[in-house]
Amino acid sequence: MTTNEYAVVLNKTSFEAGNADVVDSNVNVVNHMYQELLNSDEIATAALNSYFVDFYLTQALSGGFAQYVFTAPEREEVDAFVRAGLEGMGAVRHLDLFNRTAAAFDTLSGDEAEAYLDGELDESETPPASVVALDELDGEFEALLEEEDIIELSAAYLRDQSALLVLSDEEIEEHIAQRVAQIPDLAERQAEADEEALANAPEFEVIIRELCDVAGYALEKITMGDPNYEHDGVKTLAWHFSTDHGDYLMIEDDDEAFMIHPETKEIIAAVEFEESEEFADA
Repeated sequence: MTTNEYAVVLNKTSFEAGNADVVDSNVNVVNHMYQELLNSDEIATAALNSYFVDFYLTQALSGGFAQYVFTAPEREEVDAFVRAGLEGMGAVRHLDLFNRTAAAFDTLSGDEAEAYLDGELDESETPPASVVALDELDGEFEALLEEEDIIELSAAYLRDQSALLVLSDEEIEEHIAQRVAQIPDLAERQAEADEEALANAPEFEVIIRELCDVAGYALEKITMGDPNYEHDGVKTLAWHFSTDHGDYLMIEDDDEAFMIHPETKEIIAAVEFEESEEFADA
């Protein structure tokens, strides 16, 4: 993977705080850059490496490698950033484990992959040896974190970049605005982004946006899908997302979708599914 000349940008307060703050600051800045329509080749390579390593870590801790596969938008591209990041920050054992796990998953048959991603088999079935092996690799990942701390290594990697800007929140906003102003085809990107968002928004995003409208909250980011969330004693798919009022999740049944507080389980908003597949307030 080639590198570029752009600087890693970190918040000054976070930079002077703990390792997790440094990593989170980088994630926030990269997300902001993406939202403002900067492309991957216009963002510091080291920043992207750390960003996608953190994405991998978050998903793996939530549901193992299956969760990573389930949520990675384009695995070939994301895998490359994860590998480059783990190598760059010196997480050699995690890199070896990632490579072994990715290779093991990529050799699964369709049925085996489905069994692994679903996370459950009929009680009468014996799990395929390949699925058992992946489960064991997931266990190895959690044990390895005790010996090779990805957050610590990632923070040191970011701090040690020769091209590094440590700025206040206001300076970060100004820096990104200046970078965006230099995009030669900004109007075209904005038009394409708006058109693509309207035409290609997945159903779950449409539902989440409708729920946020009902609640009067502003959607900030859809963070992950959890196929093993338990609601009323039943395992179901839940989509986690953040808003300007905090983090929530969305689940569906046959007739409605619900916006739920992850801790209190309070239903914040609901929408009914109409026959026209448009959504109305519950």
